[in-house]
Amino acid sequence: MLTEAEVQRSFRNLFRGQDAPPETFEKAEALLDELRPESPLRHRLSLELEEIRKLHTARA
Repeated sequence: MLTEAEVQRSFRNLFRGQDAPPETFEKAEALLDELRPESPLRHRLSLELEEIRKLHTARA
């Protein structure tokens, strides 16, 4: 089990570059699963992931 700090750092590293292939989104979802369901960080990163997906879809 990862700490919240480790999840946040890993999440940021996934989306550091311009490209976001489908497996990047899968990895991000897996990181979110490491957090407790009631975690505020999980909620925030879930919203960010949703926004990143929208931006990625709009570019494609």
